[in-house]
Amino acid sequence: MLQDVLVILGGIGLFIFGMSLMTEALRTAASGQLRQILAGFTTTPIRGVLTGTFVTALIQSSSATTVMVVGFVGAGLLSFPQALGVIFGANIGTTFTGWIVAVLGFKLQLGSVALPALFVASLMGLLGQGAWARAGRILAGLCLLFIGLDMMQVGAAPFSDIVTPDDLPPPGFGGQLQLLMVGLVMTVVMQSSSAALAVALVFLASGSLDFSQAATIVIGMKIGTTVTALLASIGGAATMRQTAVANLLYNVVTAMLAFTLLLVVADPLDALAAGVGPELALVIFHTGFSIAAALLFLPFTRQYAAFVVRLIPDATSGLTASLDKTLLRDDAAALDAAETAFRRIAERVYVALASGLATPADLRALATLQSQAGPALDELKDYMRQISLQDGTKGTLERYSALLHQIDHLRRVLNRAGRADIIDRLMRDPALRRPAQHLGALLQRSADSRDLAAESRRLFWLARLMTARNDRQRRNSFLSDGAGEAALEDVFARTDALRWLMRVSDHAARIASYASEARLAATP
Repeated sequence: MLQDVLVILGGIGLFIFGMSLMTEALRTAASGQLRQILAGFTTTPIRGVLTGTFVTALIQSSSATTVMVVGFVGAGLLSFPQALGVIFGANIGTTFTGWIVAVLGFKLQLGSVALPALFVASLMGLLGQGAWARAGRILAGLCLLFIGLDMMQVGAAPFSDIVTPDDLPPPGFGGQLQLLMVGLVMTVVMQSSSAALAVALVFLASGSLDFSQAATIVIGMKIGTTVTALLASIGGAATMRQTAVANLLYNVVTAMLAFTLLLVVADPLDALAAGVGPELALVIFHTGFSIAAALLFLPFTRQYAAFVVRLIPDATSGLTASLDKTLLRDDAAALDAAETAFRRIAERVYVALASGLATPADLRALATLQSQAGPALDELKDYMRQISLQDGTKGTLERYSALLHQIDHLRRVLNRAGRADIIDRLMRDPALRRPAQHLGALLQRSADSRDLAAESRRLFWLARLMTARNDRQRRNSFLSDGAGEAALEDVFARTDALRWLMRVSDHAARIASYASEARLAATP
């Protein structure tokens, strides 16, 4: 008996290790694409569901998807309602592992094929490089998964005569609650709902569990998967806690729905289990109630988001609200947060300058700009120092460098925004008012635009124009001064104003250019 228990535990360990190896290799192979997909293809809750389903089915981990989404919300890349759609989809995508286990593991019994395949995978991992090495790790993980499943089946076989469904908690609310807690604890301990599902399928196949008991354990697993995201949100921003709590509440409601389905459609489910086999019927049930829950919540996504926001209000709405220290564990997520904070600060600076360079000029935003944007930039620089970059890729290092350049240029723009005397001179001088207004319009466009390359070109053009005008102004003014036709003080004032226009245009252009470089570096 002890030997059988050890075989089961070893099988679970191999399954978890194989799943972890496969998930990590898949995430590494598609990390850039996954970030782009999650950040760019979740514009609506429906697209979020489809994206969450696809990503989770691809990387074989709903917890990984949920934690990634929690980080994206904290970094400001996803809004809260968009994140909810991804969470709904992740709960559907995670059922894909059950199909792999039930169809390939039980029906086709690929455990014996996995042994020679593991040898090939090991050679690919040792001798291959790049994509071949990653493919080897993915294949190795899949092989270990099936080998572990075989070991669990071998170890569980003797228990069919020792542990029967009658030995487990009796039917009824109390018994189901105990089985639900079993599924929850299994998932929390294993940190993998897929491994817990595989164990339930093994004991269901051996006859130690009946269909209803296995289904109840699977329902408990749905709640257990929320623990990882809850832990990831501890100490994080309010948006991260909102996402984690929304995931918890969603899975609790999903569990209640599954219990109802289990009672209402018990006879059809038993008939299904008799027809296709209990293992496949359990996977169909798992997938069915996950899809039903998503369809139930999807029309009310915004209302649900509003409810969670009222439950956990967000008191931090400042320029640096995205700079969450919990994101520093992931360089890419920390850079996302830093770039989000920078965009907010830059937008505040640009809008304030645009208002001051408009007709009529509005200087109210400029009056408070230094006290707001200055400390925010200091906080951003301090956050950047805490990003380790020890295992950073070339793209991550390029993003980091580009963001440092952007911070430096924005600091210079902010310093020049404090020259109220020059801004006043620009708006009073008929010859300088028009280029100043043009700069203000470009800054406003830069604050709103997504086409950073185009904005940098326009700003560089304005900077060159101001440089040429400044050179002509200086030559003409000093010549006319020598002829006694202009006051020296006025010459210097106009030259300073032109230089201000030239420098602000140039710094803004370089910010847009570096932002465009950072975007390219983040795109695989």
